[in-house]
Amino acid sequence: MKDKEKTKNKTDIRWVAGGICIPAGLFIGMGIGWVLGHLVQGMFIGLGAGFFCLATVIMIKQNQ
Repeated sequence: MKDKEKTKNKTDIRWVAGGICIPAGLFIGMGIGWVLGHLVQGMFIGLGAGFFCLATVIMIKQNQ
């Protein structure tokens, strides 16, 4: 019973830690795209970077 709760808690921590990456990537991409005059392209690049960051954080937290 404790192992199941521990695994669930560990999964929740990974998603919370990585969950901020997507909005942060969007805002950074939006800001850079706005400055360079390519807002939509910057948002897509920021979204991709956010998902990459999320996957990286989950993989790192999984090995701990």
